[in-house]
Amino acid sequence: MESLNEAFDLVIRYCENDTENISSIALDKWIKKLEPFKLEGSSVMLLTESEFTKNIISTHYQGLLEKAFENVFGFPVKVELLIRSKEEEPAEIPVYNDPGQFDNLTFENFVKGKSNELAYAFSMAVAGNSEMSSSINTNQTFNPLFIYGDSGLGKTHLMKAIENEVKRKNPDIKIIYTTGENFLNELVEAIKNKTTTEFHSKYRGADFLLIDDIQFLAGKDSAQEEFFHTFNDLYNARKQIVLTADIAPSKINLLVDRLRSRFSLGVQVDIQPPDFETRMAIVKRKAELVGLQLGDNIARLIAEKIKTNIRQLEGTVNKMKGLTEFTNETPSMAMAQKVVKEIMIQNHPQEITVDRILTEVANVFRVTPEDIRSTNRSKNISTARKVAIYILKEVKGMTYLQIGDELNKNHSTMTIHYQKISEQIASSNDLRQVVDDLIKNLKNN
Repeated sequence: MESLNEAFDLVIRYCENDTENISSIALDKWIKKLEPFKLEGSSVMLLTESEFTKNIISTHYQGLLEKAFENVFGFPVKVELLIRSKEEEPAEIPVYNDPGQFDNLTFENFVKGKSNELAYAFSMAVAGNSEMSSSINTNQTFNPLFIYGDSGLGKTHLMKAIENEVKRKNPDIKIIYTTGENFLNELVEAIKNKTTTEFHSKYRGADFLLIDDIQFLAGKDSAQEEFFHTFNDLYNARKQIVLTADIAPSKINLLVDRLRSRFSLGVQVDIQPPDFETRMAIVKRKAELVGLQLGDNIARLIAEKIKTNIRQLEGTVNKMKGLTEFTNETPSMAMAQKVVKEIMIQNHPQEITVDRILTEVANVFRVTPEDIRSTNRSKNISTARKVAIYILKEVKGMTYLQIGDELNKNHSTMTIHYQKISEQIASSNDLRQVVDDLIKNLKNN
């Protein structure tokens, strides 16, 4: 790696894979428009277009950017956002390169255990890389292959492993990997730009279609209708479909019955949280990949403390690797205890309170929570107030009466505001994206 620009390309790639914390539209709208400027010590300076953009990014994506840069550099990084001016030119700065940080998501790097062995075996079969593949017609038996389980257990790893293996064996095959959210966003853009023919051609012409987090389509009638026809075309043409979700198809609310029945045509397999032995193996494998020497006592501590999320296990190892590089210290029990505590705190979602919702909305619209509660009817405050009402109802499930009590307003006024903002969100891609990002940030932080 020769420049900060190259490092930032890897940061973008990291963010593209972190679909839980940022949507593809938000990535294009906010992150990809940033410009790498300077690296000083453990601080990275990025240029942005305006104070408004800086405010959006710092409020919602600074933590994601810092995690991405830490993943790239191998040590903790502070991201500073600067407003671009004509005098500022991007700089080419040499940066530290650790090849072990960028592990391909392959079957070789996937750690098997009792909790995931069936999902692993079925994924290998779909990729044509097991004895099972030659003994049965995998295209019929495992079509679709539906993998489900909680976030951070390896579903995406298996999807990407299938993609990488199929591409390795047949570079010319048309294989598409995407997410349910991205499928929806592309459909919306295709309808808006009158390019649905190209959209159909892209997805219905795939030999392999892999879609992560298909549950995102639940409740989106037009997207479910589109995917139903895409599924039928591919299935009837004997093309392979692989899907993942956080829960089994039978438990996905607002999923139309005809899609639910299509998902049951092949094989459904779940991934459970890894047992202790598998967690130990994951920690040791990750440490080996990044060149970190961990004693069994340290690996055992990490595996005992972090029990339900593989990403947290890997994040702990990555952070310890960064600390050893940054401080020249050798891994110790004290270091492991400190990092584990930090990782667990970082990944513990905050309670979604009324005050937190009002604060988040206020930060985005550059007003205050007091403004939202006030009688001020200026356009910016009025929009922020309506968005807050929408989120209080959609996320907190509050009644109009409860919302009115919180905002010192008549509940009938809350009803009108909710209906108006719902219409605006439906007709404005930009506003919908802002609201989606707000809700995602509230749920994931």
